Amino acid sequence: MPMIDVYAPAGLFPAGSERTLAEELTGTLLRWEHVPATPAFLHNTAAYLHALPGEQVHTAATGHARTVRVQILTPPGVLDREAQKGLISDVTDIVARISGDPGQAERTWVLLTEAAEGGWGVAGAALGREDLAALARG
Repeated sequence: MPMIDVYAPAGLFPAGSERTLAEELTGTLLRWEHVPATPAFLHNTAAYLHALPGEQVHTAATGHARTVRVQILTPPGVLDREAQKGLISDVTDIVARISGDPGQAERTWVLLTEAAEGGWGVAGAALGREDLAALARG
């Protein structure tokens, strides 16, 4: 069950677009992970949208930057190199499209992180790769 955190300056995405952003990001991630759309995965793959006040987003060049950071946490080994490239491209496209600014792609960072083996847990249970594979098989 991957997790997505999107950090963006408040107002970057149009009001009311939060659900669309979350649905598209989680759906894209599950597709690249080749995970079936079972209730366990659909109800536990989450997107957290963090709208930061403009004065809290900076780059080396400017304050009030329109930089976006998308952090994606996955179980270990679920994304091969092709999936990493495709996921990063698709996530960047989604952010730029929903923001309404094609140039946003140049200011969108996607960071892929893998949880440690056995360091993935839900409902009080620590899950490893075999446990998650069993969930995917149903």
